[in-house]
Amino acid sequence: MSTQVSTGVDLSCVLRPVRQGNAFEETVERLLTVIKLGLVGPGERFPAERELAAQLGISRITLREAISELAQAGYVQSRRGRFGGTFVTYTQPPPSVDELRRVALQDGRKLTDALTFRFAVETGAADMLAQQFASGGSPEVLLARLADVNQASPQDYRRLDTLFHLSIAELTGSSLLSAACADARMRLNDLLAAIPVLRLNITHAAAQHAAIVEAILAGDPERARHAVAEHLAGTGALLRGFLG
Repeated sequence: MSTQVSTGVDLSCVLRPVRQGNAFEETVERLLTVIKLGLVGPGERFPAERELAAQLGISRITLREAISELAQAGYVQSRRGRFGGTFVTYTQPPPSVDELRRVALQDGRKLTDALTFRFAVETGAADMLAQQFASGGSPEVLLARLADVNQASPQDYRRLDTLFHLSIAELTGSSLLSAACADARMRLNDLLAAIPVLRLNITHAAAQHAAIVEAILAGDPERARHAVAEHLAGTGALLRGFLG
């Protein structure tokens, strides 16, 4: 069963079954990844405990223990009643650019490795989805994600940008590819958040996002790969510029 939230995001790429030996710790990790990537945003509700426990392959007791710890740490809030559930309360704090720059400088190879990984999986996802659209397909979800990021406020831009990029892999129908793209994004998440939301960069990114979508919907894998590659090269340049 695919787990959905109110925004229509598929969480199955992140909420994979955990290993029983570290069930509690890995459950906390999975839920934090969902929160930090913005797959369930501030004020939004996680799926019901029954669905979450089944998706993670754990007991509801273990899930409740993990949720309780996250609530104490200020990431979620549990509410009772007909409209209750587990709601995200976490908002990304302003990052310490100096600290992130220090991390990037100390281990620049990890940054380069993460950028290479993201390049490989996201260009591949766009290629695969374009091949699928060459035989026809429904563009509604992809166009909706594009519209969301184009209309995003500066405060919500990074989260909706993440949802746009992850939707490309999600729409291929490959859970492994979706998981890889989510992993790639998570490796860069804090560093991406350290980049100021620059007006001209957002305008440029909007044009690149549109080019990606146009190539995919046209069923042109080569053009889709090129459009994603160009976009990610710009993101990499900004990361190196601000953190280098």
